[in-house]
Amino acid sequence: MNKQDLITKVAEGSGLSKVDAGGAVEAVLDAIVDAMKSGDDVRLVGFGTFSVAARAASEGRNPRTGEKINIPTSNQPKFKAGKGLKDALN
Repeated sequence: MNKQDLITKVAEGSGLSKVDAGGAVEAVLDAIVDAMKSGDDVRLVGFGTFSVAARAASEGRNPRTGEKINIPTSNQPKFKAGKGLKDALN
């Protein structure tokens, strides 16, 4: 399922037009991203938790040349499925 498929499903399930459903989906995704940018977790009870994890700097190797490269620190998005989602899949 891609974003357009999701918008279509939301429109069908909610009775909204595709334009309104697209705006709603975009607003939800933007709200999640904004919360994560500020370091907050987003907990959707029964679905899961979106969070940010800091990855420390490390040293790696270029696979072609074997040359050492420095990998800078970065923030990585994480998702942990909630009980409701796990139960729905099993």
